[in-house]
Amino acid sequence: MISYKDVKKNEEINALIEKGNDVLYELGYTEHSRKHAARVAQRAGEILEKLEFDEHEVELARIAGYMHDIGNCVNRNNHAHSGAILAYQILREEDLSIDDVLTVVTAIGHHDEATGTSVDAVSAALILADKTDVRRNRVQNRNPANFDIHDRVNYAALKAALELKEEKKVIQMNLELDDSICTVMDYFEIFLERMLMCRRAAEVLGCRFKLVANGNKLC
Repeated sequence: MISYKDVKKNEEINALIEKGNDVLYELGYTEHSRKHAARVAQRAGEILEKLEFDEHEVELARIAGYMHDIGNCVNRNNHAHSGAILAYQILREEDLSIDDVLTVVTAIGHHDEATGTSVDAVSAALILADKTDVRRNRVQNRNPANFDIHDRVNYAALKAALELKEEKKVIQMNLELDDSICTVMDYFEIFLERMLMCRRAAEVLGCRFKLVANGNKLC
């Protein structure tokens, strides 16, 4: 079976990720490079590991996490769908069963809040890992006067951590924001759809999702 380490070293996959990030840079989006891909992969795997899913599902979550944004090189619109098709074509050429290929493809195809939702453990872990990657160094726009709402939220993030409380079955995002840049309510309003998506993902994993921003429990 192809491993996450193999995927991370795959030249075709890395070229798709970096081309997609170049496209998004020109369009004014936040960073979606291999750094984001690796963070999402690591976090998705950790979520399933801590919830004691088997290593096979953990590895599939890592693979889906690393490949989830490859569709950005085609177009930002419907990137989850085009990414799923690209992933299918790549993974069918590797030593991976059709069931495993489809698990990864399904997770990628459902990770965008506009059209997706959690349908199994791997897709749920991917969504939670992706939607909680909020950090200042994801902002690629160097001129604060030109920040859009997503730039402001990410630039305002002083600290963001995903905490899994196994005993209580709680997945909690702890966020510290510079409210001179973006208030807690601004964050909640902007990312409401993503947080609802995270709540659904946590439920699929048998957990509850909580968001705590600047010490305030928001959901």
